[in-house]
Amino acid sequence: MRILIVVPEQDRISGNWVTATRFRQGLRAHGQQVVVEETGLQPKPHFLERIQAFAPDVTLLLHAFRTGKPWLEATADRRLPTVVLLTGTDINHGLENPLQQDVISTILRHAELVLLQNPLLAKAFSSSHPELSVNLRELPPGIRLGKEEYHLRDRHQLKKDAILFLCPAGLRAVKGPLELLELFDQVITQSSDVLLAFCGPIIEEDYSQRFLSALEARPWAHYLGAIPIQAMASAMREADVVVNNSQTEGLANSLLEAATLGIPILAHKIPGNIAIVEHETNGLLYTSQEEFVVYSRQLLNRERRQQLSSPEPGRYDPDNEALALMRFLQQAIQSGK
Repeated sequence: MRILIVVPEQDRISGNWVTATRFRQGLRAHGQQVVVEETGLQPKPHFLERIQAFAPDVTLLLHAFRTGKPWLEATADRRLPTVVLLTGTDINHGLENPLQQDVISTILRHAELVLLQNPLLAKAFSSSHPELSVNLRELPPGIRLGKEEYHLRDRHQLKKDAILFLCPAGLRAVKGPLELLELFDQVITQSSDVLLAFCGPIIEEDYSQRFLSALEARPWAHYLGAIPIQAMASAMREADVVVNNSQTEGLANSLLEAATLGIPILAHKIPGNIAIVEHETNGLLYTSQEEFVVYSRQLLNRERRQQLSSPEPGRYDPDNEALALMRFLQQAIQSGK
């Protein structure tokens, strides 16, 4: 198969790019020809030129709105078998947004198959949008740990003996880094040997500036910038706890990595996180400010963290993911004929 993967135009360490890179590697390992192309909301002439030059048998769109809109415009006069991987943003925000809902509905109706990697979101989406989920399929998630060394504490001059809470996420409102700082204010009073660190690209400028300004008044909090994809596993191994304060998620690659490595997770109790974090097994799920503070203080205890360290190296097998994806893409080609 000649497979085109389309991703939104954004930082190469974004979740969409992490997923696209993993898909490409897995599909190529099984003999498929794969090209990844990125596009803005307005497709540029070279985008269509490259599509025509590659002549894909099937296209996989990552993000129903941000790739669906330019894809519909770029291919208005042609018909190509298409598969859409829905994101948490599409479901939780896009379908309620008057500026996005028509595009998302159109691309989902046009697609041969629609994929979701979170079974909880798949069930909820099928119930709330039965007309758009006729061709919905669940793709088992996979994760591929990078092998690049990254000495997190040395590189960023973080105390070696401090308890490190790490929040891997792009700086944007839906990920809640600014709100996480405010939540942590009540935790830090209990210990002087606790650090909170953030890593990820700046995505929303205004929100990021407010976050960085708030950071200045908190010497225990650090923004480490973007860490390369291949170095994330190494960086995470130096953290004591991985934190996720997102308001919505599809299925966070960072939490899949943390679960695989056995790093205790402290996460907001939302469907995207519940699919990965089993409360009291590999982490703790909070629903309120009070629970966040209680659980954070518990995790200052080494024995408590050890109780929640449950490595699952085989649970998110990227090869199983690639094989399932390959079958779905083959089905889409057959359906499109």
